[in-house]
Amino acid sequence: EFIEKLGYKVTPVETLTGYPSIFGGRVKTLHPAIFGGILYRRDDAGDVKQAAEYKIPPIDLVIVDLYPFEETVAKPNVTLAEAIENIDIGGPTMLRSASKNFKDVAVVTDNNDFDNIIKEMKANKGDLSSKTRLELAKKVFRLTSKYDNAIADYLTKVSAQ
Repeated sequence: EFIEKLGYKVTPVETLTGYPSIFGGRVKTLHPAIFGGILYRRDDAGDVKQAAEYKIPPIDLVIVDLYPFEETVAKPNVTLAEAIENIDIGGPTMLRSASKNFKDVAVVTDNNDFDNIIKEMKANKGDLSSKTRLELAKKVFRLTSKYDNAIADYLTKVSAQ
């Protein structure tokens, strides 16, 4: 919604997967149409052939805001159930997938990066340099590591409710 409000064309996940968000929002992105579009290597003939065969369009830019786990567990009297519901599964998976394929896919996790990314994309006909994509990928692995550690730390300190 944020990107759409900036005036950019956005394709909703449901359009690619053919499925709505299900199980109370727990399953939205975990689908081959999403992960295939992120992970297929644009310079690998086999991957390109399979993407065409299964009608999987390329996803060249992944933007994810993770569920606010740390903010949630910082609240006084947060329940284990509330904390668990704020563990993002699909978001980190998409981030890691896009970062693994940084050669072909850019990934954004920090709203402070948008201005520079937009400037570079405008200057490069919609593309980002390999250097920028690698730097963005590095940010992802630092972020997802911190996110997973926060979850592990919290769960280590709580007892089942």
